[in-house]
Amino acid sequence: MSFFKNIFSKEKKETLDKGLEKSKSSFFNKLSKAVAGKSKVDDDVLDNLEEVLVSSDVGVDTTLKIIDRIEERVARDKYLGTEELNQILREEIAGLLSETNVGEETDFTIPADKKTYVLMVVGVNGVGKTTTIGKLASQFKKKGLKVVLGAADTFRAAAIDQLQVWADRTEVPIVRQEMGSDPASVAFDTLKSAVSQEADVVIIDTAGRLHNKVNLMNELTKIKRVMQKVVEDAPHDVLLVLDGSTGQNAFEQAKQFTKATEVTSLAVTKLDGTAKGGVVIGISDQFQIPVKYIGVGEGIDDLQVFNKHEFVDSFFK
Repeated sequence: MSFFKNIFSKEKKETLDKGLEKSKSSFFNKLSKAVAGKSKVDDDVLDNLEEVLVSSDVGVDTTLKIIDRIEERVARDKYLGTEELNQILREEIAGLLSETNVGEETDFTIPADKKTYVLMVVGVNGVGKTTTIGKLASQFKKKGLKVVLGAADTFRAAAIDQLQVWADRTEVPIVRQEMGSDPASVAFDTLKSAVSQEADVVIIDTAGRLHNKVNLMNELTKIKRVMQKVVEDAPHDVLLVLDGSTGQNAFEQAKQFTKATEVTSLAVTKLDGTAKGGVVIGISDQFQIPVKYIGVGEGIDDLQVFNKHEFVDSFFK
């Protein structure tokens, strides 16, 4: 029996397995073609494997690292059969992820030493940012934590309304102003309200615009500065939400946002509806920023804490 089975509950594991089914099926179909007729891992197999990994949205740089690791094993072990390739890939990808600061948690937690934990959420429109915030609020509330939401994406009226729907659904308070209001003012009011209510967690939504990086940078910097007038070391986490179904476009968004502001964690959404789940491996490796959450279904409980052991186990099951 696998060690991994003990980490997640049976229900969470089944959801993860199901959520990665399309990615896994696509990957292994390509892999079986790559090794067809071959009994030994040789240069041709490695070339084909490189193509499989890149086409599975693992990313070129991360793919080359994985290929290098396997080449080292081939050189060391002298003979590796293609029937062993699945296990080798599993071990080397797990090893690669272990070198990044990702995937140790298995549950929704916040640091015990933060009286009011401030989470600022960034990401372009359409990636599932508001949904992620709503699901986070639900999970934190289930842990007995008091949550307050701040609708600082004042660029779109729809964003404010969507967050209100989630606030109503999860029965947590929300601080909002009219469309076009100063986002920093909303963030300030949210933190003032949260502190007065002795809230445990504050989640601040922000506008997802990348068309002018300088404006985005200035806006996010201003929001941070204003929040620090209320909670000195806020925000404690800047969470970038990425749509896993966009594959390489998610890499590009991560590049742009990490240039515009200091991103401290990532959430990769919509993995259940795509064959591009390999993007999680590449993003984890390339940006050296922890993937904290993954979305593997539409249900309110289908946002999971990312755990590298569980992810690799489900992907290569």
